[in-house]
Amino acid sequence: MLSSIARILLTATAIAPISLTYAWVSVYQGQVKIAVACCILGAVLWISCVVLLNYVRNNIEALPFKTASVEPADAESFGFLLLYLLPLFTDKIETLNWELWIPITLVFSIIIGTGYGYHFNPLLSLLRWHFYKITSDDGVTYVLITKKHLRTAARIHRVGQLTEYILIDLEN
Repeated sequence: MLSSIARILLTATAIAPISLTYAWVSVYQGQVKIAVACCILGAVLWISCVVLLNYVRNNIEALPFKTASVEPADAESFGFLLLYLLPLFTDKIETLNWELWIPITLVFSIIIGTGYGYHFNPLLSLLRWHFYKITSDDGVTYVLITKKHLRTAARIHRVGQLTEYILIDLEN
């Protein structure tokens, strides 16, 4: 399983796309320094996510898995669309309370990354990953992260266990 730091990082990378929205708003409002900082943050988070996933897929223990049922679990992505679009309705980028926004993001990442709650990461969707709720043949339900489509997700036989309840497909 992943360490707490890796789980927090995977959760924190979910804000990478929103940094591009803030960059767009900043450029439009003439705040080039803020736009550059947002783009750098987004790029660092994007690269961190890709590196973490590649590391996990190459180094995590492969476990056998038999799937009893599969259903899509990435419907939460629509809720994130509103979150990503909110900066476009900001009157002025200078009015954002960064002193509040940054700690809240960190606390959110730590709570989700260390708890049992499932947090959808839209960045993974942009990287063409899918989320499925899968039930093992012994009745335990997990969230599976895979690049396979719904019809082929049931044919997964080797997974890595990211957390107690999140698995990643190791067959590709």
